[in-house]
Formats: sequence, structure tokens, C-alpha cells
Amino acid sequence: MANIKSSAKRDLKSKELRAKNRAEKTALKTTMKKFEAAVNEGNKDAAADAYKVAVKTVDRAAGKGLLHKNNAARKKSAMAGKLNELG
Repeated sequence: MANIKSSAKRDLKSKELRAKNRAEKTALKTTMKKFEAAVNEGNKDAAADAYKVAVKTVDRAAGKGLLHKNNAARKKSAMAGKLNELG
């Protein structure tokens, strides 16, 4: 345990942020999996709806620094390609 008050506060804060980041990354992965499931079913309408949600989630994650902007762009591009293949 930290002896200095400020280091104890930092420790607590880092644990809170880690939990928040993990929750947000888990939510991101869940939306990506929902899109993949809709694509694998071949349901274009459900895939399009899931695509909109997934892109929004990826953009939000990139804005918060959970994903690098190039990583987010790569994920969105791959999803768009999969959605277009259903066409």
C-alpha cells in the first residue's frame, strides 16, 4: 500500500480507469461480434444495422484513445468490405 497520499490516490484512479477501459473495450468487441454474426447469417438488413452501431462504437473508441486511429480505420474498412460482399 502506498505511504504517500497522492500515490494512493493515483493507484485508486488508475484502477478505476483500467476498469472503465476494459469495459469499453469489451463493449467494442461485443458490437464487432454482433456485426460478424449478422454477416455470417447472411442477413443484410441486420448486418447493416449492426454495421452502423459498430462503426459508431469504433469511432468513439478511437476518439477516447482506446484504439489508434489507423486501427479504427482498418476495422471500419474491413466491416464495410464484408457488408458490401453481402450485396
